[in-house]
Amino acid sequence: MKRFGKRFYLALVLLFLYTPIVVLIFQSFNAGKSRAKWEGFSFRWYAELFHDQAIMRALYVTLSVAVIAAIVATVLGTLAAIGIHAMRKRPQSAMMTLTNLPMTMPDIVTGISLMILFTFSKIERGYVTMLLAHITFNTPYVILSVLPKLRQMNKYTYEAALDLGASPGYALWHVILPEISPGVITGCLLAFTLSLDDFVISYFTTSPMVQNLSTLIYSKARIGIEPTLNALSALMFLALLSLLLIVNRRSAKTAQLQG
Repeated sequence: MKRFGKRFYLALVLLFLYTPIVVLIFQSFNAGKSRAKWEGFSFRWYAELFHDQAIMRALYVTLSVAVIAAIVATVLGTLAAIGIHAMRKRPQSAMMTLTNLPMTMPDIVTGISLMILFTFSKIERGYVTMLLAHITFNTPYVILSVLPKLRQMNKYTYEAALDLGASPGYALWHVILPEISPGVITGCLLAFTLSLDDFVISYFTTSPMVQNLSTLIYSKARIGIEPTLNALSALMFLALLSLLLIVNRRSAKTAQLQG
């Protein structure tokens, strides 16, 4: 009976979480505009979605910012993780506190802080400021993805490579990076997913002239939900779900190899 109760509770939670998403995807194939009446199966709203210039511009901004931010954050985060790992215990603890702090703060605090910084620096908000903001909040996640792999690595491997005549750059590229590559890839995928899905920080660090998908959906939702937004939301959900499945599969495979 206890086992049945646990399964029933889990099913109830999953039903509560995913029923609205299933309804949204179902409505994206409704031929009519009414959400209360089914008017037939159709790909009409998906076709109109790809002909909507505002949505296509927002999609370009979203993907380009996510890709660039993920790459830059991965490079910065990996180098920072290597530096933190090489520190002594007390400075390392201080740096880990500073790394964890942005992740524990609410997004609205980070967004407003960055907006004030850009305004104080007289930097016009737009594509560049949004990109810088995404790099800023993505980097700590990469650091925390790479550090466990550095701790698992034999600390004498790097020194042995130097003793055998390798330069620091060669040892970094051919010795350290192959060892920590699972953490680097996981951090990159996580950074891309977070950037793709962000709204609050993007809202405060961009202008109305440069919008990503999340800010565009917010602005459109205030004047009424269009059926094209159902199609867009369905595609975004499937894309993010695919990325999360890839990340989880890599994590499970890595854990299986280590076990």
